[in-house]
Amino acid sequence: MKKNLNLMLAAVMIVTLVLAGCSKKDNEGGSNSTSNKKEITLAYVAWDSEIASTNVVKEVLESKLGYKVKMLQVDAGPMYVGISDGSADAMVAAWLPSTHGENYYEPNKDKFEDLGANLDGTKVGLAAPAYMDISSIDDLKGEVGKSVNYTITGIEPGAGIMTATSKAIEEYDLKGWKLLESSSAAMAKVLQDAYAKQEPVIVTGWTPHWMFAEMDLKYLEDPKNVYGGDEQIHTLVRLGLKEDQPIAYQFLDQFEWTPADMESVMVDIFGGMSEEDAAKKWVAANEDKVNNWIAG
Repeated sequence: MKKNLNLMLAAVMIVTLVLAGCSKKDNEGGSNSTSNKKEITLAYVAWDSEIASTNVVKEVLESKLGYKVKMLQVDAGPMYVGISDGSADAMVAAWLPSTHGENYYEPNKDKFEDLGANLDGTKVGLAAPAYMDISSIDDLKGEVGKSVNYTITGIEPGAGIMTATSKAIEEYDLKGWKLLESSSAAMAKVLQDAYAKQEPVIVTGWTPHWMFAEMDLKYLEDPKNVYGGDEQIHTLVRLGLKEDQPIAYQFLDQFEWTPADMESVMVDIFGGMSEEDAAKKWVAANEDKVNNWIAG
């Protein structure tokens, strides 16, 4: 009898340990449970506007909500893929309906959740210094082409504005014109150098952007509406984030600001402040707005 009792006690202990192990696995984020770890990955493109917004979101998640945030800088296409396949949790950088709509948003729209606009009043198109005697994309067919070597200075090749600009060259029959692929920073440097010398230059532009605050620029009219009208920037999250990370989800759902807010962060970064410090400065100076984002 004593032997049988010992065997029964041993069996009970084994079952208890197995159950405890399963419970621990569930709490740590097993395949059949949600993770309680406050970690989140934010995807973004290296546009000055998205660097500003993503760093502000990161600062709020870390300083106000106790999250550990990983920043994932990618091109536009991989950014949407990351949100769609769950390798990234969220992004606040979806330019809709035109810039990212056809190539990135529409093919993946059933694979993520759109939390709506976080910023209204964006615009993309071809930009030039105000001192240039030109007002429309149609005017590029004239003598201005020679003055800029028939070159439009662009940004990263995967950006939606680059696809639209290639289409604009075709739609406006700009024979001999080429779109120079570079980066957001390189484009801005070309523009700054030309502006300082009062030389002609044509670039791919968008607002909000610090360059419109620092220089007197204008958009070229787009009578064929290749670039579309005013746009919005949306917040997208992976499917299941609401269940896995409800606190982060609610904040992201409530996050919204203005072009002036974004430009103030961009101007600080342009002025030499680090991305992180510029975000910290803005968050500290806008307590009421941040409190609305994290309410509840």
